[in-house]
Amino acid sequence: MNRLARITFAASTSLLAASAAVSVSAQRDFDSVEITAEEVAPGIAVLFGAGGNIGVSHGEDGTLIIDDQFAPLSSKIEAAIERLGASPVTYVVNTHWHFDHTGGNEHFGGTGATIFAHDNVRVRMAAGGTAAGNATPPAPPAALPIVTFAQGLRFHLNGDTINLMYFGGGHTDGDSVVVWEEDNVIHMGDLYFKIPGYPFMDTDSGGNVYNAMRSLDIVIAMIDDETKVIPGHGPMSNKSELVAYRALIGEAVARVDALREQGMTLEQAVAAQPFASIDRGEGGFISADAFVTAIWNSQSE
Repeated sequence: MNRLARITFAASTSLLAASAAVSVSAQRDFDSVEITAEEVAPGIAVLFGAGGNIGVSHGEDGTLIIDDQFAPLSSKIEAAIERLGASPVTYVVNTHWHFDHTGGNEHFGGTGATIFAHDNVRVRMAAGGTAAGNATPPAPPAALPIVTFAQGLRFHLNGDTINLMYFGGGHTDGDSVVVWEEDNVIHMGDLYFKIPGYPFMDTDSGGNVYNAMRSLDIVIAMIDDETKVIPGHGPMSNKSELVAYRALIGEAVARVDALREQGMTLEQAVAAQPFASIDRGEGGFISADAFVTAIWNSQSE
């Protein structure tokens, strides 16, 4: 049993202000989206398209996908899975409830796939509400996870032990990570963005930056330098890049904490531009001001 397998077993038995977000599904031209695949290990792949990265486990026991992007892309996702030589989707895992990760649920649920997620994912999908700054209606019954868990769940599939693990969330209150023990692969969902811009903590969905830091700390302690890390968005990654991402969040939180300790209001903290010296490139889901606000709101909870 490798180091990741030993620690994931132990962990599994214990244990923004989004105003910059737009109604992506309403505005994107999905006809132009191409779903591409990258093999991560034998029988394990990641699909890139629009929305969250899709993890795939495929083999003689069936096909499991992690997240399913937007509803209009379902047929393209199926075609990409077929090109892998995989059978139709048997199981769907949602890392959290956001529409760019669960949009295909109704389609795949309707074709007979069983959907799995943390308890809070089903609660939020069933109720609807504000997700990533967008008004989201209640999900239809076929889109809802029908198997939910509080801390974790384990698949024995395609020669792998695949753990779904909840460490307290952070991006939302329902974030799971998915670990392939034998192949030393982890899917982070949106606890990890490998894209320009600032980390997105959806406080409207129970996200909290302090919970995110704790979740990331647990993951970093679990994995090693050989672990293949699938981020929620962006290209494949590794432990050192995840450590740097966690350090960025810690530095940002320290700066906002310092402003609060000085007696500033949120408006004054935003105006102080505490991240002016942190270059995150162009683009991303949220602005520096929105990240300040998310950290401040996390402090208030």
